[in-house]
Amino acid sequence: MPSKVTEMALALWKNLLQTTKKRILQQRRLSLYNAAHGYEEELIKKKLQQFSGGSINLSKEDNGIGILTLNNPKLMNAFTGTMMVELQERVTELENWKDGKGLIIHGAGNTFCSGSDLNAVKEISNSQDGMYMCMFMQNTLTRLMRLPLISVALVQGKAFGGGAELTTACDFRLMTPGSEIRFVHKQLGLVPGWGGGARLVRLVGGGAALQLLGPPGPPAVVRALKRVVTAGRELPLEAALRTEKDVFGTVWGGPDNLQALARRPKHK
Repeated sequence: MPSKVTEMALALWKNLLQTTKKRILQQRRLSLYNAAHGYEEELIKKKLQQFSGGSINLSKEDNGIGILTLNNPKLMNAFTGTMMVELQERVTELENWKDGKGLIIHGAGNTFCSGSDLNAVKEISNSQDGMYMCMFMQNTLTRLMRLPLISVALVQGKAFGGGAELTTACDFRLMTPGSEIRFVHKQLGLVPGWGGGARLVRLVGGGAALQLLGPPGPPAVVRALKRVVTAGRELPLEAALRTEKDVFGTVWGGPDNLQALARRPKHK
């Protein structure tokens, strides 16, 4: 029979395990931004949900592999506001999935993701909402990156802009023949804002990241890109992500961004 001391030790051990597990999960979910940053998540979610369309579907297989599908094929699986909110909900599901081992992210149809829905981007290009979107997606993709699952971005067709940023939050990128990952932010007068710049530097190094992000371009954009890459190279990840958000804010809704949006038609 176990002694009272043994029983107490076992009880303490179980309690410690539960506390440790809880702390790890809290750290994994820890938000990069809070009210001190002007970040009010429920308010931001309500604003994002004004831009509807598409869905993020999750299938949890018996073998412990999750299949996450970006489903908006009419717009090349571009992220609408409701899809951004649904991605966060699916990440929460995956954090709570005790039997999960792996995750495959892919796009419906014959493409991966063309970035953000330009219909929504044009609507919020002159407001603080663009910054809130950036903070929201950084939080979600950081949690995705920290999932205790081996994640693979299965890229068929195009992974552009925000779609390219999403691939950097995965452990591996598997590309089918003829597919491509392109950081097209410069063409919109922007820099990555969902954390893709900071993560890209860690994946390929500063020099290759600069090449992939695509200078030359307008001076303000090139200088902003260099600041993002420098932060990714020199700062710890969370500080680099916050710097990326701040730099993104200097070009979002700026002259180069607005001119680029005026030249580009909305998604049909």
